[in-house]
Amino acid sequence: MILAAAATSSNIPAPSIEYSQLAPMLVVFGAAVVGVLVEAFVARELRRSVHLLLAFGSLAAAFIWTCVIAASSTLFAHGSSGHVAAMGAVAVDRPTLFIQGTILVLAFVSVLLIADASHDLPEFAGQAAAVPGSPEEREGLLAGLVHTEIYPLTLFAVGGMMLFPASNDLLTMFVALEVLSLPLYLLCGLARRRRLLSHEAAMKYFLLGAFSSAFFLFGIAMLYGFSGSVSLAGIASAVSGNTGSDTLLYAGIALTGIGLLFKIGAVPFQSWKPDVYQGAPTPVTALMASCTVVSAFGALLRVFYVAFGTLTWDWRPALWVVTVLTMVVGAVIAITQTDVKRLLAYSSIAHAGFILTAVIASSVAGLSSSLFYLAVYGLTTVGAFAVITLVRDPGGEADHLSRWAGLGKRSPLVAGIFALFLLAFAGIPLTSGFVGKFAVFQAAIAGGATPLVIVGVVSSAIAAFFYVRVIVLMFFSDPVEDGPEIVVPSVFTGTAVAVGTAATVVFGIVPEPLLNLANHAATQLFVR
Repeated sequence: MILAAAATSSNIPAPSIEYSQLAPMLVVFGAAVVGVLVEAFVARELRRSVHLLLAFGSLAAAFIWTCVIAASSTLFAHGSSGHVAAMGAVAVDRPTLFIQGTILVLAFVSVLLIADASHDLPEFAGQAAAVPGSPEEREGLLAGLVHTEIYPLTLFAVGGMMLFPASNDLLTMFVALEVLSLPLYLLCGLARRRRLLSHEAAMKYFLLGAFSSAFFLFGIAMLYGFSGSVSLAGIASAVSGNTGSDTLLYAGIALTGIGLLFKIGAVPFQSWKPDVYQGAPTPVTALMASCTVVSAFGALLRVFYVAFGTLTWDWRPALWVVTVLTMVVGAVIAITQTDVKRLLAYSSIAHAGFILTAVIASSVAGLSSSLFYLAVYGLTTVGAFAVITLVRDPGGEADHLSRWAGLGKRSPLVAGIFALFLLAFAGIPLTSGFVGKFAVFQAAIAGGATPLVIVGVVSSAIAAFFYVRVIVLMFFSDPVEDGPEIVVPSVFTGTAVAVGTAATVVFGIVPEPLLNLANHAATQLFVR
């Protein structure tokens, strides 16, 4: 009441917060805060159970609420794409809701991997019953070896990922960038095995992320100097009226672009990806490889389509160069990799280039194909990393490719599922990867970027070489002596693998439902 009275006396309107439309993010952030309190006040042996209830419950509730908002007839009445909430700081529109729903699904599947209590026990991986001692002693040992703080950190990161593509002004976007990044820096360093490698990866990610945030913040300053506003609509209005200095404008576009391109791992800003993917715990790598990429692309699409939408011919040439480098470098360097996680990291870099070809189209088709690609690629990626957690050496996961020789003879099912994921990454027909690549390349051709599509097809052929090489290694090589153990997946890991496999097959054979949903989400582009 005091604040309202003060606002009235000074002729400043009281802030209006549409809590019902911000509820999905608030649910996730609220669960993260409660998770911190759980760490402080709940007994150690009960923490994991409480955290699992909070994590799964909040992500499921947030997804359901997102679907309810998307189905709202009042929000999207009269052909509107949505509107801005929280005094213009957050945009609630169709593309944002699709991206947030995708992030929540991918986060739920990633938390399934994180929730596998035995994933951090090298000698008893996937076999909790093999831990010596009474059932109570086994439960205590498992509880003590699991980082329960990983759950609130994950929820904070997911909340930031949801806010990042929904931000309607650059300051809110910067806050979201930090909220999603800081927990990830900590999560990358939580590996119990190969701690030095994990800590090195976390430190590199932190330092490069700090530089990225600095570039992004300098870009905000430049754009504010140009337009006198940090809102995307205000910047777009200033660009249309050309009311500022072109030097500040183009410097702002370049600097904010660097900050966003770093998060998607585009070349030449990709150096964090291989080291972090290799050093971080595999469940955390799965979270980053899926959710972070989706969130970063959502923010990139919003900034370049809303704020710089009328400057397409100005930023396209630079993005062409970045896209070509990203596809070619990612595909070529992946050939030389001998570590499975680093191979998937460079594969992720190449896929970022494929999605950028659709971004360059700057059209409804480009947006819808990007949304579809992000969804199917994320599900396939989580499934692939889930399989990696099942192939174990005595000291941990068998990351070196030589250890995967003959895996098809030792465990045909696990090798076959991983081969399916690799074929999807390669874009082989009847997999979701083929439909995704076809959609983004078709949008790029319609947008006049045919040369990029040619480079993309060549890069896909190069990438197919190292995917097939791994398949040949698994099925047509003799198993190594004292080869890796294929552990029996827990319910959590098994569910993650099943979800990834089903999505890869179903969306490869029957992609229409998800394609129609993406097309519907992109019909009105972004709200201004």
